[in-house]
Amino acid sequence: MPAIREGDPAPDVTLTFADGKQVRLADFRGKRAVVIFFYPKDGTPVCTQEACAFRDSHERFLAAGAEVIGVSADSAASHRAFAARHSLPYPLVADTDGSLRKALGAPSILGFVPGRTTYVIDREGIVRKVFTATFASDAHVREALAALGLAGPPGTAPDR
Repeated sequence: MPAIREGDPAPDVTLTFADGKQVRLADFRGKRAVVIFFYPKDGTPVCTQEACAFRDSHERFLAAGAEVIGVSADSAASHRAFAARHSLPYPLVADTDGSLRKALGAPSILGFVPGRTTYVIDREGIVRKVFTATFASDAHVREALAALGLAGPPGTAPDR
């Protein structure tokens, strides 16, 4: 499937969180924006830094009316342990079969290592930002906040 680009409607996929809860991406339409970030693997240094950066800015995302969802191919059990270890306040999706990655067209590195890509989807279900950077974990948070109309370091009030 071709990669989803900015301005495209987000596909109506079902997300299965590590706690077993399922939600359709379309369930957020008309209610909340969604920030989906794909990362390669639980517990690796850059992935942990990225997950914690989203954790540290989570209140800003909520204040902007956005849900944050992390995705990797790790198992639900791995996600539960990773989330508990780092006090992650947002859900993680165990995309063990790669179907969500494929549905959004999230790229891989060298064709086989899952890449690091963030999608910002507005309340109407339109993809407003696609950002890919393999080693710039904090940049994913900055880019997502900017796509939601926010700027500045974590801990500052939303710019409105």
